[in-house]
Amino acid sequence: MSCTTAHFKAPFYRQPSSDPVASQRTSIVAMSNSNQEQDHLESIFKQKRILRSKIRQALKSMDPSLRSQEDNVIQTLVLEAPWFKSSKRLCAYISCSALREVDTLKLLSQVLQNPSADGSMLQTATKVYVPRVEDKNCNMRMFYISRIDDLVANSMSILEPAPVDADGNEREDVMHANDAVDLVIMPGLAFDRSGRRLGRGGGYYDAFVKNYKELAKERNWKQPLFVALSYSVQIIDEVIPVTSNDALVDALVSPCGVVPISPSALESLDSLQILRGLSFPQYMNGIRLVLSKQWDTIVVCHFSEATGACPLVNSHDLCLQEVEL
Repeated sequence: MSCTTAHFKAPFYRQPSSDPVASQRTSIVAMSNSNQEQDHLESIFKQKRILRSKIRQALKSMDPSLRSQEDNVIQTLVLEAPWFKSSKRLCAYISCSALREVDTLKLLSQVLQNPSADGSMLQTATKVYVPRVEDKNCNMRMFYISRIDDLVANSMSILEPAPVDADGNEREDVMHANDAVDLVIMPGLAFDRSGRRLGRGGGYYDAFVKNYKELAKERNWKQPLFVALSYSVQIIDEVIPVTSNDALVDALVSPCGVVPISPSALESLDSLQILRGLSFPQYMNGIRLVLSKQWDTIVVCHFSEATGACPLVNSHDLCLQEVEL
C-alpha cells in the first residue's frame, strides 16, 4: 500500500509596501500645519510686543501725582472689599516703582502690621506669600512673610523674600503649604474686558497660575480668586492676543472700581456690598452701578471729575441701571 504525502505550502504574507508619495504628502501636510501654527504664534508675539511698547509709553507719560492718586483708590478698594477681608491666605506681588506697577507695599504693610479703622486687627489673610524669581526659565516661588522687613532687594533692585528667614529657617513655599490660598493678587502690563492679561514677557505668573491650579485640583481645594490691579491706562478696548499658556484673571481692580469677570468672581465679589462699603477720596465725584448686558454682570464703576468717564465701560456696554450716591 503506497502512501501519498500531501505537501501544503504555507501562505506568505508580505507587508504592504509603503507608498513613498503618500508618505511624502503626509510629511508635507504636517510641515504645513506646523508652519501655520508657528506663523500664528509669531503674529501673536508681534502684537504683544506692539501692545507692550504702547502701554509702557502710556505709563511713562502718566503724571506721578495721578499715579499716586490711583494707587490710593485701588488700595482703598482692596482693603475695604469683603472678599479681601475674608481671605485667610493670599499671594501678592511686590510692586516695583521702576516698572510702574500698582503699589502693593502700602497695602501689604497695612495687612501685616496695622490695625483697622475701628481698632481691631484686619480680618484678612493670616498668611501672606510673595514672589521670588528663581531663574530665567519662568520659575517663581511664593514664600511666606510675616513682615515687610522680610523683603530684600535683588540684583535688579526688586524686593523679594530670601529663601530663609532671619533665624536661618526655610520659608514656607505656598506650593508645599497644608492649606489652600484664597486670593492671588497679580500684576500685569495691560488687561481687556474679558480678563485677558498682557504680562511683561517672562511668563512667571502664567506658569505659577497653571501650577497652582493643578495643585488645587489634585488636593480637591477650591480654586483661589485671581485678581489683577491696574491703572486706568492699562485697561484697553482691544482684545489682547493670547496663547494657551496665558493665564486669565477672574477680576480687575482699577481706580474705576472692582470688575468681576469670571463666574467664580461673580460668586465671590458682592458688588452691592462693595458699593455700600466704599469711602472715596475727594477727587472722586460719584459712582454708578452698571449692569452690563454684554457681560451679564454687575459692575461697580467710579467716575472721576477729571475724565467724567470710566475706561471699563464703553458704548457697547448697555447701562440698564444707575445709582448716584
